[in-house]
Amino acid sequence: MSERDYKQIIRGLMGDYRYTHSCNVAQEAVALAELYGCDIKKAYLAGILHDITKEIPHEEQLQIMKDGGIILDSVQQHAPKLWHSVSGSVYVQTHLGIGDSDVINAIRYHTTGRKGMSLLEKIIYTADYTSAERSYPGADIMREKSRQSLEDAMLFSCQYTLQKLSEQAAAIHPDQLDCYNEIVLNRKG
Repeated sequence: MSERDYKQIIRGLMGDYRYTHSCNVAQEAVALAELYGCDIKKAYLAGILHDITKEIPHEEQLQIMKDGGIILDSVQQHAPKLWHSVSGSVYVQTHLGIGDSDVINAIRYHTTGRKGMSLLEKIIYTADYTSAERSYPGADIMREKSRQSLEDAMLFSCQYTLQKLSEQAAAIHPDQLDCYNEIVLNRKG
């Protein structure tokens, strides 16, 4: 499929804001891929599709995951905001025929991160936080960090997310903690 084909597919599944965000993430992913030496086509593909199921009703997302053999852990069961990354990874395999495990994992872990992320996974995780329309507190700092070090940008985003979830007394997914811990433990200096 072409870039145009993927844009048409996601356009039919999401509203204006999410569509713009997905296009911006794809563009940011390509820029980061060029900077860090990652496959540009894979970066575009994972970026444009990362939120493909975000606006699909929760019941349908649950069915997609069930049909894909996914069993949600206890944190995921109580955090519907995490479902789209899991259901999206299943959807691109079953509905679009994408078999590249790196692209699938980049979609699956773009929300929480995880220990042992590939370069593509790190790029999609970071691009989701730094896409052009993002204006949360610290977005500009994260964009700047992303041009210097993916790990520094990811650490910043993990700190932001962990603080926000902690303030809300919300559960934190173990993958997010593993991602954070791996970055911290591997830091130089």
